[in-house]
Amino acid sequence: MDARLLADQIPSLRRYARALTGNAWAADDLVQDTLERACSKWRLWVVGSDLRAWLFTVMHNIFASQLRRTPPPHSVVPLDDAAQELHGGADPGRDPGMGLDLQRCLMQLPEEQRAVLLLVTLEDLSYAEVARVLGIPAGTVMSRLSRARVRLQELMDGASAPNRPGLRRLK
Repeated sequence: MDARLLADQIPSLRRYARALTGNAWAADDLVQDTLERACSKWRLWVVGSDLRAWLFTVMHNIFASQLRRTPPPHSVVPLDDAAQELHGGADPGRDPGMGLDLQRCLMQLPEEQRAVLLLVTLEDLSYAEVARVLGIPAGTVMSRLSRARVRLQELMDGASAPNRPGLRRLK
């Protein structure tokens, strides 16, 4: 594996890790762990396949293992870059608190919904690529993405009612 190929993926890995963890320090550690694992397991990558998707799979698996061992902290650290990416970039007319609100709302989503939403919106992966990264069917990707978008909108609108299956908000 060429080191330049890995280095080219670091910005995407950092962006996804920061959005997943909600913490710049934890994100840097997650990227480091991902790169270490990728270097030690490079033989598992199929040459010619999507390196980016493989690295996201490695990162997701490491993150999921870490969550099982230690629940995430309740404190929220600003994710300026990720919040701007998700919200369409910097907008001088936008309320600066909007990015923090988006971050808080993202961190309230269940991890499996947040991962799908971030991979589709932040990393611009296709449903098939996300399915491969997360090891789930494409239909599950679509349903999790739909639920994540609805719940994120509810949270951004200030809805505090829990997301219950079968109940829909009327507008």
